[in-house]
Amino acid sequence: MTAGTFAVVDVETTGLSPRYHHRVAEVGVVLVNRHGQIVDRWESLINPNRDLGPQHIHGIRAADIIQAPTFEELAPTLSRLLAGSVLVAHNLAFDALFLEHEFAACNAPLSAEFLNGLCTMRMAHTYLPGAGRSLRDCCDSFSIDMGRAHSAGDDAYAAAELLGRYIDLDRDLPHWDEYLERASMTGWTLSPDLASIAPVLRRPSDYVDPHFLGRIAMRLPEFCGPVEHEQYLSLLDRALLDRHISSTEGAALVELANDLGISRRTIGTLHEEYVRALVHVAWSDSVVTPEEEHDLRMVAKLLDVSDDLLADAFNTPPAEPGRAIDFHEGLTPGDMIVLTGQMERERSELEDLIVEAGFVPHSGVTKKVKLVVAADPDSLSGKARKARDYGIPVVSESYLLQLIGA
Repeated sequence: MTAGTFAVVDVETTGLSPRYHHRVAEVGVVLVNRHGQIVDRWESLINPNRDLGPQHIHGIRAADIIQAPTFEELAPTLSRLLAGSVLVAHNLAFDALFLEHEFAACNAPLSAEFLNGLCTMRMAHTYLPGAGRSLRDCCDSFSIDMGRAHSAGDDAYAAAELLGRYIDLDRDLPHWDEYLERASMTGWTLSPDLASIAPVLRRPSDYVDPHFLGRIAMRLPEFCGPVEHEQYLSLLDRALLDRHISSTEGAALVELANDLGISRRTIGTLHEEYVRALVHVAWSDSVVTPEEEHDLRMVAKLLDVSDDLLADAFNTPPAEPGRAIDFHEGLTPGDMIVLTGQMERERSELEDLIVEAGFVPHSGVTKKVKLVVAADPDSLSGKARKARDYGIPVVSESYLLQLIGA
């Protein structure tokens, strides 16, 4: 327990209200003592088990939260951080509503006394009359560094510094002690016997995912043959449909290679043969166009195939050019396409474009669906998970627009 502190909280969410099944995707907690000093900071991404909603606002990628714990798994840790403290947030009503909903879903309801904490936004009317209501406006009044906006940890830290300035301005106000005293007596549902779960933090903005090949065992005993190779290459075909290998697709390729006992060395050979085959196809009309060359270089980079091998393939036209194939081979007019997540374009606009291109927008994922388009290809929405179960490619909005020529 952390009695005697103000627990400044910020949550990043998949939407505006839990009433619409929106969930917490990140939480930050910063503890402040009676003197306005920051004494601790904790934060973690949270797997909401659904799509992430407005990713352009909070900046959380699905790839970041795949390995993150659920709220239920983090609830004991959060309980130990929050118990005995005064809940504080900038726009308390919003954060308290989501905390109330998430803890209730874990059968650990929060008391009304705890949820009725302090709101630094409303307190600005007293300490910053005339300032705007946003966290940035209030922090600017004190030259407080905001860090990365819409990061739960950074926003909670900025709000904690703001609270500290309020306390400095009115240090002898008895209300501070009254809130702390009341919080110390507030009942709390703790889970002391459950082990703490390690938090998962955001990756730096310049973070580059390690190549999925690095996760394939280098020295697995080989027992694979043509059937195993074909299984791997078939999965690779689906993963490369949109010329992007998402974290989810990379993990699936690694899992399949390890399950089939295909070593990293053999995978490297298969990738080289795969790229050579693509170049062979590109020569089907006796010329490799700049667009085809760009596409091939993209695939080679994704598969960690050397530039030297690609250059040799470009410079050596095959004696018998390969069969010309459509970049979108496998999709035919009338095929069903499902959309999931909050796209950059309105869903109705995308559905109209799908219809104009001769395809059929569909609301649910069945085995007859040919393609699922997600706001984030690593989406954890129910539709995306079902698509992966059925082996249906999950691609990005940009790929859809390319596919339908929009």
